[in-house]
Amino acid sequence: MNRLSHAQVRVLDLDLYDLALGILAERGILDEVLEIEAETDKSELKELLQGVLDPHDHLIPKIGEAISATPHDVIFLSGVGEVYPYIRSHNVLNNLQSTAKDRPTVLFFPGRYTHALATGASLDLFGLLHDDKYYRAFNILNYEI
Repeated sequence: MNRLSHAQVRVLDLDLYDLALGILAERGILDEVLEIEAETDKSELKELLQGVLDPHDHLIPKIGEAISATPHDVIFLSGVGEVYPYIRSHNVLNNLQSTAKDRPTVLFFPGRYTHALATGASLDLFGLLHDDKYYRAFNILNYEI
């Protein structure tokens, strides 16, 4: 980000984990979630968080607010590993297409990006969890400026 700033490129840096905590706090349930987390079944907690942090209904509108409020040339989106499994990167990317369409978005993903002509692109979280969803993304490590 420092190098981009020196090159006069404005970065909107969004962390999914921070956004999730902000949404929980804004909705007045962060303290409650923290209190029940230890004794609640993981699948129940996952279901609760998936509903409260639904990308279409809650997360993308919050990202849209940041996009509107902050002048930027590129969006950095991080925190994918921290919000797994209750927020999935393919849901974020699919829903983000309608909101972040005017500037490039860079997703920092803790895993592997694979692409095959027959099957399209896939993101493999932590290099272990294969997700055969179609992505309109590409690996920036394969490009030079």
